[in-house]
Amino acid sequence: MTNTSIIEETIAFVKETLQDAEGGHDWFHIQRVFNSSLLIAKDEKDVDVLVVSLGALLHDIADAKFHNGDETIGPKVAKDFLTSLRVDKKVIAHVENIIKHISFKNSFDKHAKKFTSLELQIIQDADMLDAIGAIGIARTFNYGGFKNRTLYDPEIAPSLNMTKEEYKKSSAPTINHFYEKLLLLKDKMNTKTGKKLAEERHKFMLSFLEQFYKEWNAQTNN
Repeated sequence: MTNTSIIEETIAFVKETLQDAEGGHDWFHIQRVFNSSLLIAKDEKDVDVLVVSLGALLHDIADAKFHNGDETIGPKVAKDFLTSLRVDKKVIAHVENIIKHISFKNSFDKHAKKFTSLELQIIQDADMLDAIGAIGIARTFNYGGFKNRTLYDPEIAPSLNMTKEEYKKSSAPTINHFYEKLLLLKDKMNTKTGKKLAEERHKFMLSFLEQFYKEWNAQTNN
């Protein structure tokens, strides 16, 4: 199969697999990350575009948060699918590693075995970009509603020193997630393009929070 055919088959597989997914982790999320990954890749040298494409398309094929926290399912689903297409074993292994290491929650595990590559950094930036800004806010509240979480509780402060397991099990109000993840992402960007794109989205989130607290406390803009 040509690389184009492999990508087309993968797109069809992801669309079918995620057709009933939660709105923040559905095909449209994948599509945005895929498009952003290709955009970022244009500004980098010596990038394996096939790996970037497949990693972006399959990075959330079986998100652990929707599979009882099992982080092994996603890489396995991706491996089995790509093997069925007879994709090169080195490409498959690279994509597996991207899926295993892309998640923000891995940053809490300081002793975990690290893997890095330019392709991972590109997809990671694209995935983080989709978690901030206007779409990031929409996804955050969509997931909070999906989990029936409180919008905001002034009595519950954000937890800034969680372990990976504490982060995975957290059921804190949705606003807390801004401080526990979203506002931290700007400074975690890997690429020049990712950092540039993150700036505007970060500022928008700060403006949103300012307005949110004004409305929560019945304040006016006068």
